[in-house]
Amino acid sequence: MAEGDAGSDQRQNEEIEAMAAIYGEEWCVIDDCAKIFCIRISDDIDDPKWTLCLQVMLPNEYPGTAPPIYQLNAPWLKGQERADLSNSLEEIYIQNIGESILYLWVEKIRDVLIKSQMTEPGPDVKKKTEEEDVECEDDLILACQPESSVKALDFDISETRTEVEVEELPPIDHGIPITDRRSTFQAHLAPVVCPKQVKMVLSKLYENKKIASATHNIYAYRIYCEDKQTFLQDCEDDGETAAGGRLLHLMEILNVKNVMVVVSRWYGGILLGPDRFKHINNCARNILVEKNYTNSPEESSKSLGKNKKVRKDKKKNEH
Repeated sequence: MAEGDAGSDQRQNEEIEAMAAIYGEEWCVIDDCAKIFCIRISDDIDDPKWTLCLQVMLPNEYPGTAPPIYQLNAPWLKGQERADLSNSLEEIYIQNIGESILYLWVEKIRDVLIKSQMTEPGPDVKKKTEEEDVECEDDLILACQPESSVKALDFDISETRTEVEVEELPPIDHGIPITDRRSTFQAHLAPVVCPKQVKMVLSKLYENKKIASATHNIYAYRIYCEDKQTFLQDCEDDGETAAGGRLLHLMEILNVKNVMVVVSRWYGGILLGPDRFKHINNCARNILVEKNYTNSPEESSKSLGKNKKVRKDKKKNEH
């Protein structure tokens, strides 16, 4: 495989993992080898009136020099509405050539569906029978299954701080742990506006013996520099090969800023393979959503391409 193809393949895999973490059961794998996926998009998850399936195939040249090949599937989408939506997707691609755009496409479509709901009561489309729906489900492999077991960890992080720490050390929040085959993953989040705060957060976390004893403490951060209108960002694998870069990629797609996410993994003795990346991203995504760091797709589109990336050499290991 050529070096360029290898780079595109890695970027595609990082985007696929991020999309699975962001959309869960809405994201479906049709053909993993051919890179064909389907995303079910609705105006309201709890009470959907407008639903559309976006099917995409990622060519080898994506995201570098070619867009995803896509198909819009919705019986109510016809004529000018279909043309307008296709034009919007193509415009997003042109504005972000060389960048990962699936998230922007999905949220643009969702935005169109929400506007449709506000102007019209809903499409006059017969609902599928349960049998038809089950048959459709059988054709699609869900990329992200619900976690089978969630285990709370008992943290004893001291709230006692000096006045200087109150001014400089950001507050640190801890997410709900995910446990799979005796490995446990937990995300920690802190607002940061400078690299000094990143070091302070890490130092504070490592004061906790449970966190310090984790097999890996993977982290990534993104700081928006107002004067240069660029992002200062970095990541660390801490021995979990490529995990930091994948975590940072998720944060780029969600367009979060001035925040740091650390994901601790306590290895349980059983290799998880690619599932470990899914758990790392799910932990991170959940706490970012919970703390309201995710932005609108319009803001994400404007911010893509303004990133200053600083990557460290990664230690290569898998457990």
